[in-house]
Amino acid sequence: MSKQFDVVVIGGGPGGYIAAIRAAQLGFQVACIDEWKNAAGGPAPGGTCTNVGCIPSKALLQSSEHFEHANHHFAEHGITAKDVKMDVAKMIARKDNVVKQNNDGILYLFKKNKVTFFHGRGSFAGKAEGGYTINVAGKTEEAITAKQVIIATGSNARALPGTPFDEVNVLSNDGALRVGAVPKKLALIGSGVIGLEMGSVWRRLGADVTILEGLPTFLGAVDEQIAKEAKKAFDKQGLKIELGVKVGEIVNGKKGVTVNYTNAKGEAIVLDADKLIVSIGRVPNTIGLNAEAIGLAVDERGAIVVDGDCKTNVPGVWAVGDVVRGPMLAHKAEEEGVAVAERIAGQHGHVNFNTIPWVIYTSPEIAWVGRTEQQLKADGVAYKAGTFPFLANGRARALGDTTGMVKFLADATTDEILGVHMVGPQVSELISEAVVAMEFKASAEDIARICHAHPSLSEATKEAALAVDKRTLNF
Repeated sequence: MSKQFDVVVIGGGPGGYIAAIRAAQLGFQVACIDEWKNAAGGPAPGGTCTNVGCIPSKALLQSSEHFEHANHHFAEHGITAKDVKMDVAKMIARKDNVVKQNNDGILYLFKKNKVTFFHGRGSFAGKAEGGYTINVAGKTEEAITAKQVIIATGSNARALPGTPFDEVNVLSNDGALRVGAVPKKLALIGSGVIGLEMGSVWRRLGADVTILEGLPTFLGAVDEQIAKEAKKAFDKQGLKIELGVKVGEIVNGKKGVTVNYTNAKGEAIVLDADKLIVSIGRVPNTIGLNAEAIGLAVDERGAIVVDGDCKTNVPGVWAVGDVVRGPMLAHKAEEEGVAVAERIAGQHGHVNFNTIPWVIYTSPEIAWVGRTEQQLKADGVAYKAGTFPFLANGRARALGDTTGMVKFLADATTDEILGVHMVGPQVSELISEAVVAMEFKASAEDIARICHAHPSLSEATKEAALAVDKRTLNF
């Protein structure tokens, strides 16, 4: 007889493992199925985020930033560091250890919360009495039954048509995190989060990096003023970003990759590179799920169709994270996972898409929440804007990093905060204040009146809020 559970979660990434833990906290008998393997073939829960995404990329960004500081910024602090070298193998090993710590942490949390973990691929076998039968294909095959199922199978990197990933020369985010030596020439297609972060890592370590972007604008989802400020910083660093290109034939040879493209001026260019990273988006992952066994609806993008509460068209089956509509962000998946677990328990789980923060972990960092100035103009919303540069912030000067600004957008009549946009040092942390403020429908005046520690980077947030009313104190 198969093992029976109240809730089975398919996928152990941020959406899945968090959903499993919250469901267990609410008193359900819970199982989580995940197939990720570490180098030894053991379980590696955490999904793309932990294994080949958010966590390892931040580890490499940190290592490469230390290297950049040692080579280019220590001297201004009076520190002499000669003949600084990067051991790429050691950097990758540290990254792998950071990943393992996170994998092990999730397994510990499962044990602590009494979540039964199955290492293998989960797929629907069909409906069963009071629920569904799910096959687990791992070292052994077994079947389990669930009254409620949460699908959290994530997404996969989108490949260029006719140019498959070989993870040797043509790299997805996975291969980009495992490069064994600094490439002399690195090409990237796509100037989104992955492209900019990976480009930054290898540029700092000495690679000649060219990023090709098909869109005519840089970071189109970002507030235009912030995007322009970021682009200036990246240009200054030597990150070559070409906009409005049309990529043609790509030849993957023994010694590297040749990318043929037409630039914005219509000129034909041939770019030879040692490695090519393709970061043109991600696609929902339903491979092997056997959705048809229970009549589960999937849209033309391959995403599982859900309503506002993450319910699918099949009773008792839910889906969260990258495999459904909405932004492909780990923290969005986590919030949906918690909300679904609570809805199963009869509670009222809540996810506010309007206050989901976005972050790009380059240097300078880019972070935002809410609507951009372009969006407000397009929607015909009357607004007030206020900006404050880190150049005028005492803590930023002491850090030696005064690039960028904080920008507030507030309703012209009510002063309610409609969007906050930042580029500069540690803005991935500063953005949380704006998220809290918007969640509680605060006004710019509220933030302007709150006492912020001095000296701190957060004072730039207060000053930008003051700037909405044209009364900054330090600029």
